Amino acid sequence: MSECTHNCSSCSQNCSDREKPQSFLKPMNKYSNIKKVIGVVSGKGGVGKSLVSCLLASKCAKAGLKIGILDADITGPSVPKSFGTTSRAMQDEECLLPNITDSGIKIMSINLLLENENSPVVWRGPVISGVIEQFWTDVRWGELDYLFVDMPPGTGDVALTVFQSLPIDGIVIVSTPQDLVKMIVNKALNMAKMMHVPVLGLVENMSYYECPDCKRKIEIFGKSSIDETAAELNIPVLAKLPINPDINRLVDEGKIENAECDELNDFIDALKL
Repeated sequence: MSECTHNCSSCSQNCSDREKPQSFLKPMNKYSNIKKVIGVVSGKGGVGKSLVSCLLASKCAKAGLKIGILDADITGPSVPKSFGTTSRAMQDEECLLPNITDSGIKIMSINLLLENENSPVVWRGPVISGVIEQFWTDVRWGELDYLFVDMPPGTGDVALTVFQSLPIDGIVIVSTPQDLVKMIVNKALNMAKMMHVPVLGLVENMSYYECPDCKRKIEIFGKSSIDETAAELNIPVLAKLPINPDINRLVDEGKIENAECDELNDFIDALKL
């Protein structure tokens, strides 16, 4: 037998390495018990992924679920500001302690560890990946029904770290009603398939604007093709979220927990089952 090159793709032997692929999952600390981990992803930036993460977390908390958010967007964190939590995260002798919002949502973000929240995070990929792993292994999350992971856009180092290091139970793909929606969704979908992570479905953000006077739905970004895309890819559409100035105002004020988003009701009900 020739010497092993550790390249299973070009080898026909049924050795132990092939039979038992190496796991990169990081262990959870003994102070945390998280039932489900859901990643919120997008194939590109600017689609409102962090907004969807915050709205999902808020709706779940209102439904009586114990919720946390791991802000994995290290270079562009926005979750703490949306909830109005600006105090620096504390730690005890063993763990980092997440900030807790008014409704009990536990949050960990790099902005909670910086002396100045406006300081840029100019780090290379391996350092960023290490921080995300620490947010999983070194944070005292306690008992949670769901931990939402707000991921950065794209399919680079951070997304790979999250998929490999955390036990992701499923992902929600966020998109917008534009012609390139299919390409955006496909990028996220194909990465999920490569990592053997289930896709729970699609959320279309900025789907339309409802006129406050006549209640007519105006498709500002053009006619949506999310239903056709979802049918072709055999994944469900979980929600279509409108452009809502009231929600934008609440985000700016750090009061996202006060937002009403009935469009997510069916999805939250499904999660509670």
